[in-house]
Amino acid sequence: MTLRQLAAFATVARLGSVKAAARELGISEPAISAAVGVLRRELDDELYHREGHALVLTAQGQRLASLATEIGALAGRATTTLVEREPANRILHIAVTGCVEEHIAGPLLAAFSERTPEVHAVVEVVPCARFADLLHHRRADITLGPRPGLAEAGLVTTPFLRYRVVVVAPPAHRLAGYDDIPAAELAGERWLVGSEGAEPGSPTAQYFARARIEPADVRAFPSDAAALSAVAGGEGVMLALSHVQTSSVTRLGIRGTPVEDLWYASTLPDGHCLTGASALRRFAATPEATQAIAAPRRGVPAALVRAPVHATLWHSVARG
Repeated sequence: MTLRQLAAFATVARLGSVKAAARELGISEPAISAAVGVLRRELDDELYHREGHALVLTAQGQRLASLATEIGALAGRATTTLVEREPANRILHIAVTGCVEEHIAGPLLAAFSERTPEVHAVVEVVPCARFADLLHHRRADITLGPRPGLAEAGLVTTPFLRYRVVVVAPPAHRLAGYDDIPAAELAGERWLVGSEGAEPGSPTAQYFARARIEPADVRAFPSDAAALSAVAGGEGVMLALSHVQTSSVTRLGIRGTPVEDLWYASTLPDGHCLTGASALRRFAATPEATQAIAAPRRGVPAALVRAPVHATLWHSVARG
């Protein structure tokens, strides 16, 4: 058996689908099936079978899935160690939520780049629900956003920024100018959301749950800025970061707001992650980082940035 075969089986076991495993690993479904077939013949065990739409592991399959995941982690650690010996090849994979990417990542990474040796980083926007899985399977070196949820054990999480969110509306909104408004008054409103949407774990979803609001009309926009502009145009209300409000919208005095929460920098424990990841985790919690985030917006130097559709490439070069 090979590492590729074990990785294929571990991914099928984790996702419960050959199709999903093929999509995640970027290979064909027949290639996944062939890899699993080799393992089945070698171990003389079916490893898993189907019950309706569910994939059920055999006892041997459960043991192999656990071992394959552990072997994959060890292989990743070995690769990490070898890569770190050659600074020019270090690539820091950073997973962030849409809100963090839009408001925080640029100034934070620009400040970090001023005090690090040459570093290449890939910044990817993903749902916060995937943070723990990405870290444990070494598909991300560090996450910036909410604290990872399930499978948080074994991760190092450092709070780096306290933020406040408020409900904003057009200046002429029927509730403008009033205080201590019950959240139930917002039940029939059209809610506008940015790139993070109202996915589980997002500030908007958490607020809906906390305020017991079940909106019937939620409209998504590609960014918070676009959603905020639509609010100003009278298209609905929005939960927005308090420090990015504009004069074209008004804050509603909803009972229980502003809501305060924390963003975290999360990695595997030191010694199991890239040194660049642990350095960024520690830096994010420093006063220098906080000042950079709060300062007038500045991005990573344009000459060092390339922006594919779903990710931003960041290149940090130490100054001599």
